[in-house]
Amino acid sequence: MRITVLGAGAWGTALARLLQQACHEVTLWGHDRGHLEAVRLASRNERYLPGITLPTDWRLEADLEVAVARADAVVVAVPSKAFRAVTRSLQNFSGLAISVTKGIEHDTGLTMSGVLRQNAPRAGVAAFSGPTLALEVARDIPTAIVAAGTPPANAKVVQELFHRPSFRVYTSDDLLGVELGGALKNVIAIAAGVGDGLGFGDNSKAALVTRAIAEVRRLGVACGAQAETFSGLSGLGDLTVTCFSRLSRNRGLGERLGRGEQLEHILASLVTVVEGYPTARSAWQLARRRKVCTPIMDQVYAMLYESKDPRQVVRDLMGRDSKSED
Repeated sequence: MRITVLGAGAWGTALARLLQQACHEVTLWGHDRGHLEAVRLASRNERYLPGITLPTDWRLEADLEVAVARADAVVVAVPSKAFRAVTRSLQNFSGLAISVTKGIEHDTGLTMSGVLRQNAPRAGVAAFSGPTLALEVARDIPTAIVAAGTPPANAKVVQELFHRPSFRVYTSDDLLGVELGGALKNVIAIAAGVGDGLGFGDNSKAALVTRAIAEVRRLGVACGAQAETFSGLSGLGDLTVTCFSRLSRNRGLGERLGRGEQLEHILASLVTVVEGYPTARSAWQLARRRKVCTPIMDQVYAMLYESKDPRQVVRDLMGRDSKSED
């Protein structure tokens, strides 16, 4: 199959490599022509996937229209803030559009598949999520994800496209839940990193993850997702790896906040996008719209957008009124 991957960052490059291994005809699109040329010359993407040897028999394309013109399927791996602008190129695309971006659009409250349905009305739509650190996927370390689509048969197509000896793909009929789990966990991972930066231990992080999955589930169900989805790979699985891994960009941002660095300085120093930052604002807005109690995500929002001190955040969370576990 002819497959175009939009986004030459770590995740897009890792997935393009995976698809190439499965003998598909792969085009990797990126907006930075100079970066693509460097990747072509070195057969490596050292900026995002250091040490990983990449294929030489794929196309690297900086022209978006050319990249998607002949594609049977398009995998969208661009940051959520660029997702709507990039996918406008799919207005006449009638193949399968697969989102692998974990985010929520702030103005509309839409997940990325919702944006795809607006921008690619003739396409089939699917998404997948799960505990997927790009560098580990690129190293062929065993990984599992879950795919969903509309219509549901699209999830099976994604499964067939991506399933590899080191990359196991499950299917789900809950597209919204799969996407919300993948997006909201990034906000929680920032909180986990703050705990690391403050010097907290395993008790603290285990408690955070457990209470956070209840919070994510509560918001997801209020939006129309299935509760059980959040116990799976795109919920608890993705939340766990993002909160604990040293490779997690969201956890890393939180750790630096917890150590006392200024947010502006952290953001200015980043090479890659930290999706939890914009998603914290989107999640806060979504919870207000749905009238859902989300204390952990609310406090992350307060740290990122209201300059609240991390130590005060901990005091406020631990000092909440006593209640039964839900």
